[in-house]
Amino acid sequence: MSIVIEQPVEARLVAAAPRMPNIPAMLHYDRRDPYAVRMTFPAPATLEGVEVCWTFSRELLAAGVHEPEGHGDVRVRPYGYDRTVMEFHAPEGIAVVHVMTGELRRFLEATSVLVPVGLEYLQLDLDHDLAELMRDAC
Repeated sequence: MSIVIEQPVEARLVAAAPRMPNIPAMLHYDRRDPYAVRMTFPAPATLEGVEVCWTFSRELLAAGVHEPEGHGDVRVRPYGYDRTVMEFHAPEGIAVVHVMTGELRRFLEATSVLVPVGLEYLQLDLDHDLAELMRDAC
């Protein structure tokens, strides 16, 4: 069984321009980091011209498709029936994108098949991780 789920999504950047094109983004979930989701934007879609990756909790994404969630760098909220707004706050500014809610739900369902919600801790090897930290401390 695969330990990684990757799903491309189309994101519409909300900007001052009247009609911004969709930009491709990639959602990524790895069973070895069961609480986290990554969303990556390719270099042409960013101000810096380099790939940008945001990491946030799967719980934040799951809750945010139903009601506004997040108080930090990543915030998620529903927008109408079929879209979800994702805000990414950085020192350079705020990027706001719309993503089809159905795409997010499909992704979340796939992650739940891989690692059921509430059972993420079973994927962690705390003894190994602690041993690695202690080895590096010496």
